[in-house]
Amino acid sequence: MSILKSIQKLALHRPFQVVVSIATAGAVALSVTPVNAASPTKVRYQEVVRSILYMPMYVALNQGYFMDEGLDVALKTSQGTDKGMAALLSGGADVVLIGPEASVYVNNSESPVKTRLFAGLTATDGFLLMGKNPTKPFDWNEIKGKTIMSFRQGSSPDVFLETAIKQHGLDPDKDVKIISNIGPAARAGAWMADRTDYAIFLEPEASNMEKAGKGEVVASIGQEVGPVDFTSFTTTDDYIAKHPEVLEAWTRAIYRAQQYVQTATPEDLAKHIDSYFPGVSQAELVKAINRYRPLNLWKKTPLIEQGAMEKLQDMLIDRGLLKPDQRIPYEQLVDVSFAKKVTP
Repeated sequence: MSILKSIQKLALHRPFQVVVSIATAGAVALSVTPVNAASPTKVRYQEVVRSILYMPMYVALNQGYFMDEGLDVALKTSQGTDKGMAALLSGGADVVLIGPEASVYVNNSESPVKTRLFAGLTATDGFLLMGKNPTKPFDWNEIKGKTIMSFRQGSSPDVFLETAIKQHGLDPDKDVKIISNIGPAARAGAWMADRTDYAIFLEPEASNMEKAGKGEVVASIGQEVGPVDFTSFTTTDDYIAKHPEVLEAWTRAIYRAQQYVQTATPEDLAKHIDSYFPGVSQAELVKAINRYRPLNLWKKTPLIEQGAMEKLQDMLIDRGLLKPDQRIPYEQLVDVSFAKKVTP
């Protein structure tokens, strides 16, 4: 099942009263303790997957930036945008880090709960295309007739990959075979078992594959597509209305981390995030950070630009995932008030 159909299913088939009551109950419970009180405000947060791509978030957690803002953040990894959105719609999470396309889908559905992006983290796609026996220099025509392991159909990684393929004059529907039915936790094993010729991986998985002699990174998907927000902090309209002070504090902590990441050395950054990557050495973290840094994947501010969201929806329309008349207005998709308050 594609991510679009999955999100439509969970949005359409959830009883109205249940969704609203669960989400409201979670919000009421959270609003008992104000931000910056002696007892921090608890915020239930879910990231889509664990990756060095989300380094500014780990820096903010490790450095105590959220605690400085009076927030006690409980981190969970949802393992998929559809699962993260399901947690948000059901009231199981207050803030999620997922692809912005999920909110486009939800806002086009009949779900009584609507979601909105309020802060950006990544400036573009952080996935790296890997090949088993690539030629040097790599030519995109090499992938013609090959199988490529992607992510769930309709997800950000899938849409960005197909867009990159099209930009090189190939048809992702005819010239390659895209495998999109392998779950996040099973992807590494599928690649190691030689089930596909090419695949997209985040760091540190990409470097781990190279270290194991199971392929080489040949291209950056984000560099091919260009600047389009890839993952954003998302919440519900209801949570925005009830807890604007929490989201402003959250965005301020993220902006602080984004500024730190721009100037800190890879060695210092590795020390701040190593607890989130058990089993990965400092040297391996530094190598992955050095690979990512020149790609300009991390946003310098949490502001999500209108042009980026227009380009994202252009990509969704081009791939047949969104009809032209289903385009969501920028003001309905993004709440820029928090980013504008915390940035100069």
